[in-house]
Amino acid sequence: MNGELLAVINQIQREKGIQGDKIIKAVESALLTAAKKRYGTSDNIQVRVDPETGEIEVFYIKKIVEEVTDDKLEMSLAEAKEMDSDAEIGDEIGAPVEMADFGRIAAQTAKQVIFQRVREAELEAVYNEYSVRQGEIISGMVVGQERRNYIVDLGKTEALLPYSEQVPRESYRRGDRVRAYLLEVKASSRGPQLILSRSHPDFVSKLFEMEVPEVAEKIVEIRGVVREPGDRTKIAVASRDAQVDPVGACVGVKGSRVQAVVRELRGEKVDIIAWTNDPRTFIGEALSPAVIDKVGINEAEQSAIVVVADQQLSLAIGKKGQNVRLAAKLTGWKIDIMSETEYDKARAKEREREISEAIAQTHKEQEAREQREAAALGLAAKATILDLPGIGEKTAESLKNHGFDSLEKVAEADVSALVQVPMIGEKTAQKLISQAKSLLAPASDATTPSQASEDRAETAQETATEGKVSEPQAPERQPEEGGGPEEAAEGTAEAKAEEEAEPTATDEEKGSEVPEQSRGT
Repeated sequence: MNGELLAVINQIQREKGIQGDKIIKAVESALLTAAKKRYGTSDNIQVRVDPETGEIEVFYIKKIVEEVTDDKLEMSLAEAKEMDSDAEIGDEIGAPVEMADFGRIAAQTAKQVIFQRVREAELEAVYNEYSVRQGEIISGMVVGQERRNYIVDLGKTEALLPYSEQVPRESYRRGDRVRAYLLEVKASSRGPQLILSRSHPDFVSKLFEMEVPEVAEKIVEIRGVVREPGDRTKIAVASRDAQVDPVGACVGVKGSRVQAVVRELRGEKVDIIAWTNDPRTFIGEALSPAVIDKVGINEAEQSAIVVVADQQLSLAIGKKGQNVRLAAKLTGWKIDIMSETEYDKARAKEREREISEAIAQTHKEQEAREQREAAALGLAAKATILDLPGIGEKTAESLKNHGFDSLEKVAEADVSALVQVPMIGEKTAQKLISQAKSLLAPASDATTPSQASEDRAETAQETATEGKVSEPQAPERQPEEGGGPEEAAEGTAEAKAEEEAEPTATDEEKGSEVPEQSRGT
């Protein structure tokens, strides 16, 4: 009996992959359940199985007392001494129970418990085995189909290939061998549930890892995979060794390595692209097999415009936009494709727009300049001699009497002509000509108000000074023939009035005026 039990335990251990100690614990638990069913649900029953000999022991744990009140829980000292000579009152001792007394019902219960515990241990072993293999490629046999989902036998358990994880247009029959990517391992009350996938992008990565030693050894790194299952896959690879070509390593001699992957994918097209940090180069490579002419990028918006030859446009876009869609996913950039003809038209329109904007800007500037000139001319037209700095009404009247009745005449006059006007010297004449030209010039060349006020003050001062020093005195009128003494007196009175109107000169100035008066006389 004991040898048979050990043989069964070892057989279960080999077939189910369950550890021996777990099987022994399952047997102990089953025998304990049977013992409790036979002798009651007492907690002092224990079962022990020796893993070396297979011997089974079932016994009561009883307490040693002087007087026994419950023979299921207590034992007298005399009985305890027969089993153990060192027993004392208060100790606990185990009393053996014959297994032959279990009966048929208890044995059936033990059998069911053993089966149940072994099944639980088996499911736990399956979960532990496949949970660490999640993300790997496993193979199995199709054993059936349920609601378009394939059931795949993996040997120790079954897995599910859902319809959503299948490649379009792929079908299998019962007994077909299939390789798939272990997508997920779920724990459930009925045991672990394994989900397979043949459409996941990592399925392609694992296939290359199996076929390309450089990828398995991490010399060549797969940077990204995008896929539309059944049609096309794009994979970006980079090498950590400068002497290893990543694309060549994945393609293999005469395409042997990539062809093995394509056969497993049942004819799906695979584009292998060299990964690079330069977005322009990477985008151009991602659009293979099309040949790219120009690539323009906008880093702020993560967008790119690609220009291709007219005959390459359909190839770059792909069937229903498939090629450019996969390239955008692989690079992470928004890609717009244009033909050379469209690009030339767009550039021509852009140049026309720029030229139109430049012409419009030129017109605006010219209109603004004309408005400023017109405003300046309007101001100049309104200006009079009185607007000249330092010119009062009396001096203005003198200018008019000498023919200088407008700013234009003053601006066009010579200095020698202006000095003939009383109270205007050479320096004042030069200043008046300059100021008249400034008033007649455009607003942009006009003097500022502060400069005008300073010039007026300076001119006024010069006019006053020159009037004192160099302005000739009015000569005394000689009585004309036939004139009387009244006319002479009238002329003398006017001369005196003009002298009183002029500011009084300093002593030095008076001294300098004496010869002139003498000469005038």
